Amino acid sequence: MAVEAVLWDFGGVFTTSPFDAFDRYERERGLPVDVIRRINSINPDTNAWAKIERSEVDAATFDKLFLDEAKALGHDIPGRDVLALLSGDLRPAVVAAFFACKARFKVGCITNNAPTGKGAGMSSSSDKAKQIAEVFAQFDHVIESSKAGVRKPDPRIYQMMCEALGVAPSACVYLDDLGINLKPAREMGMTTIKVTSEAQLLADLSRAVGIPF
Repeated sequence: MAVEAVLWDFGGVFTTSPFDAFDRYERERGLPVDVIRRINSINPDTNAWAKIERSEVDAATFDKLFLDEAKALGHDIPGRDVLALLSGDLRPAVVAAFFACKARFKVGCITNNAPTGKGAGMSSSSDKAKQIAEVFAQFDHVIESSKAGVRKPDPRIYQMMCEALGVAPSACVYLDDLGINLKPAREMGMTTIKVTSEAQLLADLSRAVGIPF
């Protein structure tokens, strides 16, 4: 089936990956490599991270819950520190590719986010929040986990997007930087792209949609 829609994650796709900020934080504090991601992977449907992305807890509660989870592994990592690491910088070449896709296809955004900061990208910087908000305004439809009460990789969130855009999953290309979030989309019939770098994203997206970037 021909491509009718291009669906995007936001953090780590339009912006530099928060994982880079996690890595830097861990190095600066002498923490084990990938410890933040490890904490987030324990009880992934019920942990502090899952709860804040579904707006079941506020930032202050997340701060304590995440700290408790970190201490269970022997580390002192306040949740507020982690939230401060989430907002990356926009990738101009990806934004340009997005507008090229928007000119030909429907475009949607499915993002797991926390109800903190400013703007849909949850940036704490007013300038960055404005830039992100300008991109978000161009989507045909946006689903934010913090507002929808459902988060990736729950298959319902992908179906919600297809229904909102009026497209079949097999007519969609979906980009995300996490393989766990791509699996259900792929099982539904979407063409999926795992984002590992800006250059790789542009090359794989170009092949998927037939547009040179």
